[in-house]
Amino acid sequence: MDNFGVRTRFSSADLVAGLIRILEEMTSDWELDFTGGIGPDTRLIGDLEFESIDVVQLVVAVEEGFGRRGFPFEQLLMADGRYVDDLTVGEVAAFLERHLDD
Repeated sequence: MDNFGVRTRFSSADLVAGLIRILEEMTSDWELDFTGGIGPDTRLIGDLEFESIDVVQLVVAVEEGFGRRGFPFEQLLMADGRYVDDLTVGEVAAFLERHLDD
């Protein structure tokens, strides 16, 4: 929902663009070996060198950025009782797309 209580629909492209904007802000002062810009195939750990605290900060930024709390992030971050090894921007966007209307 937006600030007026009206449910907002985000397209897949909007979700990816929003995530990229959040990630660019988060990593703007990091010294990364990663080049080429953040896109749907960018890996959080493998490319952006995320650590667990960065994932927590991303969750908070996503909830604030998309105006919604309570996403079931455990479904994204865990598989078979274990934390996933890595996620791409596209996988996070697809997760958000599935759960924004819940």
